[in-house]
Amino acid sequence: MKTVPFRWARPVALLAAMALAASCTLPRSGPTKREIFAGSVQKEGDAFIIAVNDRVTRATAVVPALGFSDAFQSAGRLTSDTIRPGDVLGLTIWENVDDGLLAAEATNSTVLEEVQVDSAGFIFVPYAGRLRASGNTPEQLREAITGKLEDQTPDPQVQVRRLAGDGSTVSLTGAVTGQGIYPIQRPTRTLATMLAQAGGVSIAPDIAQVTVIRGQEQGRIWFQDLFDHPELDIALRGGDRILVEEDTRSFTALGSTASQARVPFESQDLSALEAIAQVGGLISTSSDPTGVFIFRNEPAEIAGQVLGRDDLQGAQRMVYVLNLTEPNGLFVARDFVIRDDDTLYVTEAPYSQWAKTISLLASPLTPIANVQTVFGG
Repeated sequence: MKTVPFRWARPVALLAAMALAASCTLPRSGPTKREIFAGSVQKEGDAFIIAVNDRVTRATAVVPALGFSDAFQSAGRLTSDTIRPGDVLGLTIWENVDDGLLAAEATNSTVLEEVQVDSAGFIFVPYAGRLRASGNTPEQLREAITGKLEDQTPDPQVQVRRLAGDGSTVSLTGAVTGQGIYPIQRPTRTLATMLAQAGGVSIAPDIAQVTVIRGQEQGRIWFQDLFDHPELDIALRGGDRILVEEDTRSFTALGSTASQARVPFESQDLSALEAIAQVGGLISTSSDPTGVFIFRNEPAEIAGQVLGRDDLQGAQRMVYVLNLTEPNGLFVARDFVIRDDDTLYVTEAPYSQWAKTISLLASPLTPIANVQTVFGG
């Protein structure tokens, strides 16, 4: 193999470095701004590239809608004497006649012991039929039975007693200090007090979500909303399942940032500026503050607002560009909302590529072996 004379080493190295720089084969963290813009719809690509301004931040400021339905919020609190499925009741019915509907001969009262409330919440009373007991107090059920019987026997008198029952319980699972099954009692009839009974949440309150499952319906809120919005402290019902879990949203950080990773949200609302801070900020020696990109599949209705169009169908590939060097660049970055599955990408500054080239040229004698290695020689 021929060797290059020493006096030609630097010119050859210079030519090699210039060739490398010209062909953009120097090591880098990802595409350049020019390469990203080359993929825009305007240049026959498949992504809309949008410079972020105040109008764009308003159009894209969409956060997850959490809350409870009207059915959850309108449910009244259970009282200690509310009848529930599984309860066993005792009924005594007096009739103001000698020969009544229910009373045995020579008596004017009938005792119905161990009338169990079925799983649907109903009981059966002779001549009164099938009546809903669950959700009523004994007094309310007494009035209902009396109303059914008074058309058939004069002035009936009814007594309703609770004999026994399973009572109402809820289950708490997930990120709570004390998972388990808890009874609904006077101090624990609402969601917040029940969570307190279980020892509270075991994760950071800012990222804790609480889901309540009731039959086929469920609702989810942020744990902090229980204190910011008292109307969300709903009354509980027997059989409710309460799940506390950490917010599962995350974004991906790539490019010229202090760290590249999939990053979980640390708050309910996360701005682009906060997302940059979460990954350690920009790298002062290599990051381009004019090339901060957010890649996102945007729903058609939001993309239409951003682009001023009404002919879009399906999710659109959107690339939002932030320029932190503009007079209001930091304000715009502070107001731009990051959403689940976003990709935050920061390009390298052009200076960074030149610095790599200069570093290659400034290496002592730029060994020919290095140049040969670059070319695969």
